[in-house]
Amino acid sequence: MSTLEALPLGHVVDTARYPLSDLDGAEGQAVVSRARRELAATGCTVLTDFIRADLREVLRRECADIAPRAHFDVETVNVYNIAVDSDLPDGHPGRTTFRRGNAFVARDRVPEASLISRLYTHPDVQSFVARCFGLPELYELADPLSGLVLNVVEPGMEHPWHFDTNEFTVSMLTQQADAGGVFEYCPGIRSAEDERFDDVRDVLEGRGERLVRRLPLQPGDLQLFKGRYSLHRVSPVRGDLARHSAIFAYSERPGVIGSVARTRQLFGRVLPEHVEAEGRAVRGDRLLD
Repeated sequence: MSTLEALPLGHVVDTARYPLSDLDGAEGQAVVSRARRELAATGCTVLTDFIRADLREVLRRECADIAPRAHFDVETVNVYNIAVDSDLPDGHPGRTTFRRGNAFVARDRVPEASLISRLYTHPDVQSFVARCFGLPELYELADPLSGLVLNVVEPGMEHPWHFDTNEFTVSMLTQQADAGGVFEYCPGIRSAEDERFDDVRDVLEGRGERLVRRLPLQPGDLQLFKGRYSLHRVSPVRGDLARHSAIFAYSERPGVIGSVARTRQLFGRVLPEHVEAEGRAVRGDRLLD
């Protein structure tokens, strides 16, 4: 076991600021309350300096080392991640397409001893995230490829406007780009009952600046986000350095596995678990995607 593997959580996370093992104490309750207020107001909260300063370079190096394992593909997509030749009416935002060139390192290619893997699976982190989202419990995805991934956006590429398929997403920037690579989002632009296609179209066509927020993120910050209802993107990356971000996806129910089509789109492959689960998928809403 390496020295890093042996480090307790309190040596990785700034537990003076974020007392993960004492969430019922005054300081823990204050942190959770602030996160809940911000999530209710804007669908997003950022826990700055979540990772201790002396481990942020370790975090960056670990993720930079596995970034070459990412599945990379340039494809034409829309915000709903449905087929771009779908039969949609004129003026529908799903008819607007983008060139997506971001890449993902799948969970089975992320070392279990890495900091991001230990954070994703740690019970105290999971309990903390659940409380911030106001949920009794959260579960890791059962998907052997999703759940914990590293998002890689190379210079000249972007992660264009999209919605998440899961409601609760946690992410952590591990390496900043030289320039660009800004997280932009439109909080609560749709709901489970209303797609609000007009507002989405305004953003995609450059008329929706009033709806867009830009979020300055630093390596080691923990971001909690309701990406199911908030349109969001990572702006084009410029310079020589890629943008790396660890994504921790959780679900309110156990056993969640991604669809065959979406898994192949993100990782270039599917496993028997995806094929077996295909007929058992249960949607939580009737949104386009």
